[in-house]
Amino acid sequence: MEIMDTPWGEVGLDRYPADQREQLRAWDAADAYALAHLAEAGADLGGRVAVVGDRWGALTTALAAAAPAGQELTQISDSYLGQQATRGNLRRNAPDAAVRLLSTRDEPPHAVDVLLIRVPKSLALLEDQLHRIAPALGRDTLVLGAGMVSEIHTSTLRLFERVLGPTRTSLAVRKARLIHCTPAPGRTRGRNPWPLRYALPDGIGVMSGRTVTNHAGVFCADRLDIGTRFLLAHLPRRSGPDRVVDLGCGNGVVGTAAALANPRSTVLFVDESHQAVASARATFEENAGPGAAAEFLVGDALADAPPASADLVLNNPPFHSHRATSDAVARRMFGTARAALRPGGELWVVGNRHLGYHVRLRRLFGACELVASDPKFVLLRAVRD
Repeated sequence: MEIMDTPWGEVGLDRYPADQREQLRAWDAADAYALAHLAEAGADLGGRVAVVGDRWGALTTALAAAAPAGQELTQISDSYLGQQATRGNLRRNAPDAAVRLLSTRDEPPHAVDVLLIRVPKSLALLEDQLHRIAPALGRDTLVLGAGMVSEIHTSTLRLFERVLGPTRTSLAVRKARLIHCTPAPGRTRGRNPWPLRYALPDGIGVMSGRTVTNHAGVFCADRLDIGTRFLLAHLPRRSGPDRVVDLGCGNGVVGTAAALANPRSTVLFVDESHQAVASARATFEENAGPGAAAEFLVGDALADAPPASADLVLNNPPFHSHRATSDAVARRMFGTARAALRPGGELWVVGNRHLGYHVRLRRLFGACELVASDPKFVLLRAVRD
């Protein structure tokens, strides 16, 4: 845990799950800039305040700790891990605060007086969230966006302008910028294009020509990513009543393919993104047929799965945590997958060749096998003893 200075006092913040090996903080200069601006501008934080895209709860926790009378504070997040971090940070700093924690799949507030948006990496997710929150904004709503300079582009400002109203940006402070937007209720902002549906190309086995659904923010939402394509080309051939896990499921293509290849299996789709799990559910239900069995879980990898309950885990782990390159997510996925596998159960991992996942898998499982490779990717198999 580290201390962040805010205009209303210090708050102790941590990420979730806490990892002493990681040197990444739970806030950055964009969070600090936004909070300082609200204080300097004398913003009235005693009404209906919504925080969208708060990474690890720094903004929500600071505003809750300020605790102005009458405040109705709501956080909207796509990240399960971010929500869990927020809960922990609130317990430490504002245990009596009544904060609503909503996911991006929940109905947003019907009215908002102050809207604070942490600009996400995904422009698509921002577009979807602006469309969803726009009806709650009035002409007097204070709208403030925040992000690092590398996260705010001309396309970001144009999106605010098109969906909400006139928009300008601030000068940079410590490589962070603010976005100031004046809502224009009733303007024609066009249709929300999300979710996006498209047909997969031929040549990828049981998923050839099938339609997938992608909610905004899901990785490679408009096309099949090449890592997943590589895994589909080498999907293990199994039969019988397997319990299969699509870990980090994204839009659910891999788990749906496993269900189609082995109709007697039960598939658990797991992701920390609410948008991803909603996408996987839609993809599975459209393609797998009425007799197929599946479960859907938004969670911290397989931390909440029963021990020794899975026969096969399929995984294409991310190697970024917001802007930072990190193997922390992959390490968490591999460790919880091992605990969830039965003796003899298998973990199949696809990843960029340079990431060296084989080293971590050998430490955890004692050995791992190279199933397939090309100049960019490797497919690894580890078996629990």
